[in-house]
Amino acid sequence: MALTPSNMLNLGTVAPDFSLIDTRTAKITSLSDCKGAMGTLVMFICNHCPYVIHVMPEIMKVRQDYPQVGFVAISSNDVVSYPQDGPDKMREFAKEWNMDFPYLFDETQQVAKAYDAACTPDFYLFNAEDKLVYRGRLDESRPRTEDPKPLTGKDLRGAINALLAGEPLSEIQFPSMGCNIKWKV
Repeated sequence: MALTPSNMLNLGTVAPDFSLIDTRTAKITSLSDCKGAMGTLVMFICNHCPYVIHVMPEIMKVRQDYPQVGFVAISSNDVVSYPQDGPDKMREFAKEWNMDFPYLFDETQQVAKAYDAACTPDFYLFNAEDKLVYRGRLDESRPRTEDPKPLTGKDLRGAINALLAGEPLSEIQFPSMGCNIKWKV
C-alpha cells in the first residue's frame, strides 16, 4: 500500500462515459444510468483499502443525505494481483455496506485512466450537465494517524451543498489520499 494523492482532474472536465458490469446486479451500467437529478458522484474505491474502509460509514451517510445526487462506485484494481478486489468480493462488500448504488468493475482499467484516478478513495462530483465541479477528498480524516481528525465528510458535503444551492464552488480543493490504484503490469 503506497499512500497516493489524487491527480486532481481539471474542473469543468466532462464526465467520461462508461459501460461496466455492476457487481451487485450483473447488469451493464453506464454513466447515464447513474446520474442524479442535480448531479453525479463518481467514486473510485476498492474492497481492501484501509482508507476506503475508514470512510465507508460517512460515504453511506452522505448517500442517505443527498438523494438528488446519483452515486456510483468503481473498482479498477488488478484482480490478478489483488483477488480480494474481484467482482465476487465486490458484491460481498456492497452487500455488507447495504450499497443501493452501482459498484462497477473496471476490468480493463480504461475508466480509471479516463478519469485520471490515482487512489482509493478518489471522489469526482459532476453537475447536472456532467461537468466536474469537485474532485478530491471526503474530509481530512485518515485511518490510524497520530493526530486523528473526525470523519465528517466536510469537504465533499460542502461541495454537494454548494452544487445543490446553485452556488459557485471554491477552486481550492484538496486531493484525496489513499492506496494507489493497483495497475496491471
